[in-house]
Amino acid sequence: MPTRTPQHEVVFTPNPRQWKAMCAKQKYICYGGARGGGKSYYIREKAVTMALKYPGIKICIVRRTHGEVEKNHVNPLRAILCPWHAKYNASKYQFIFHNGSLIQCDYFNQDKDASHYQGMEYDIIFIDEATNLKEEWLSQYFEPCLRGVNNFPKHIIYTCNPGGPAHQYIKRLFVDRRFLPDEDPDDYVFFPAKATDNLALMQAQPDYIKQLNKLPPKLRSAWRDGDWNVFIGQYFEDFVDAPAHYNDRRLTHVIDPFLIPKDWPVYHSFDWGYRKPFSMGWYTMDYDGRMYRILEYYGCEKQNGMSVPDTGLKWDKTKVFRKLREIEDHHPLLRGRKIIGPADSAIWNKDGGPSVGETAEEYGFYFDYSDKDRLEGWQQCHARLAFDEDGYPSFQVFNTCQDFIRTIPLLQYDDHDQEDLDSLGEDHIADEWRYMCQYRPMKPIKPEEIYTPIYGSDPLNQFA
Repeated sequence: MPTRTPQHEVVFTPNPRQWKAMCAKQKYICYGGARGGGKSYYIREKAVTMALKYPGIKICIVRRTHGEVEKNHVNPLRAILCPWHAKYNASKYQFIFHNGSLIQCDYFNQDKDASHYQGMEYDIIFIDEATNLKEEWLSQYFEPCLRGVNNFPKHIIYTCNPGGPAHQYIKRLFVDRRFLPDEDPDDYVFFPAKATDNLALMQAQPDYIKQLNKLPPKLRSAWRDGDWNVFIGQYFEDFVDAPAHYNDRRLTHVIDPFLIPKDWPVYHSFDWGYRKPFSMGWYTMDYDGRMYRILEYYGCEKQNGMSVPDTGLKWDKTKVFRKLREIEDHHPLLRGRKIIGPADSAIWNKDGGPSVGETAEEYGFYFDYSDKDRLEGWQQCHARLAFDEDGYPSFQVFNTCQDFIRTIPLLQYDDHDQEDLDSLGEDHIADEWRYMCQYRPMKPIKPEEIYTPIYGSDPLNQFA
């Protein structure tokens, strides 16, 4: 072991917010929110402190890509640990401490990377920028790794900013604190961190807050304040869910349901899915040409009444259309109506048997081909979200359409095409909504008003 002198001692100076998070005993800890909160520094100081305090402890630090974990953690850790406290194995991305502790640096960028964690045991797992990973990765692959026959603390520690595929998952657990029956609220704690908490940053760059203050309102709200209701890269940032206006229907896209007049047309739109969810949405148009999403059936797996994001029911096509036929025949908003609309044209592709579209026709669904111009379709969606001078948009959705309300705000821009939506997100409802907007449904013709004659007779038939 190399001779260690006082200048080689590891010294961390956590700010008050980081210190509180360092001392937290809960199993699941979330630290972060705004830009500049010192998230990566917190991970390194917590990981190294625990490795030195508990000889033999096993720790894992995860980021989205190998390049990110190397830049943000491997290189800084090598500078403070090697060779006096630990050796670094470059082929395995491991820091092996002289006291037997281990810090494994790893990444999770695609589904196949799940193999990195199969059969592994860790006492503490840090997931840096956790919202950039998929929810299913966070909820399925790390928990089984948190084990060991020892008395070491057991934690999964997330750091993150608003936005990304796992935004809703992290927000539910740590911000909204809405728990499933098998989740103990006492196991979860959130430490919202802002740039003003990062004393080192404020001293080194005192004008940083001024830079954040100059940003556009929504960007400022996300980066400066850590607002979990807006985030960077949000594709439908113009979508507004304002419960205070559900009843008056102004300045909101989400509204209370109402009975549909008989002369309003009803349309449906369909997006197929098997391993991923399928989506059927039902729409109507009022006399002013405003579109309403009045009902949905989302083929998504449920757990304790809540949707498991982006996880399909794996129903065969016959079962899907049998269920949808049952809904259209019996639901009070739909029964007795002639319903038409578009579907993804891919459902007519044949692969050795009847296509999805042909099966749909067996159950009375005669879909029209959807328009395939994605960018034009998204523009029509945005156009319908715009509010007029009186505060009314051209599209609104009943608050009973919970999966529409859940998924639309979470969709993000495509990294490779800044005009398009990232199709890696849970975009099945969005696609089906886009088909409907491009379908250009007709508004109903308003019935002529029947006037009562002022006088008892109407010899010239003026008020007929």
